[in-house]
Amino acid sequence: MEVTNTFIPTAGTVGIFSMVTYFFLVVAAFAFLGTFIISLITPRISSPEQRNSLEPNSFILTTISTAIAGLTYYLIQSYYHDMLAEMATVSDANDRQTLIRESYNAIGQYRYIAWFITTPLLLVQLIALLRLPFNTYKRQLLGLIMATIFMVFASYIGHEQLSFDNEIETVPKLVWGLIALIDYVTIAFTLNKLWKEAGSQAHPAFRLSALTVAGTWGIYFIGYFLTLAPIDFNWIHVVFTITDLISLIGIGIVVYLVNSNRWQTNT
Repeated sequence: MEVTNTFIPTAGTVGIFSMVTYFFLVVAAFAFLGTFIISLITPRISSPEQRNSLEPNSFILTTISTAIAGLTYYLIQSYYHDMLAEMATVSDANDRQTLIRESYNAIGQYRYIAWFITTPLLLVQLIALLRLPFNTYKRQLLGLIMATIFMVFASYIGHEQLSFDNEIETVPKLVWGLIALIDYVTIAFTLNKLWKEAGSQAHPAFRLSALTVAGTWGIYFIGYFLTLAPIDFNWIHVVFTITDLISLIGIGIVVYLVNSNRWQTNT
């Protein structure tokens, strides 16, 4: 549909699943914008028994992360909209799938650029819940952050293993994906080791938060490798979008509950 030369996608012109994908992309942009505004106006109430200097300020990281995610999803939905405008002129189903696949390879890079910033911020929020003395564990904590940055960057390099016509080059993508995956496993084992060392000192919210972060990162890796399979890449768009919402907003809610002393500890 066109209104004064402005294309407005509908299921009749681009198909129902593409419209569902577009729906989630726009909703994510709104949700992150809303969370950003809420995090700005919500009073920063810190629990009096907080021991880690990072923890009182960790909710600020939610403000930063959701601002970045909101801008990222605005760009993604905008470029996806442009792709739908072109799809409306294509009638062949195979050609439409090619367009979706090639556009995903271009549009998807914005997620990795955002993750390069938001993923380490998520990790810092997670580390704060361990309540470990920074000076004692400085080397391990800084190593975790650097490993997380490298994991995302390696995944981005893998995502960009494309031919001139934007088709995926399988072997190089697999290699970079495996490098990032090894890094992910190392991060998970290190976090688990630090959690055991922290013992009762760690906030009870750490376990749920760690499982959420590890689970969402795992989903990203599954989606990464599924791009090598002959599937509709709209599925990856939808799953990644829902996962981003869960990880960023979900962890933000946990941090807010901890900082406002609404998540009771066992001590």
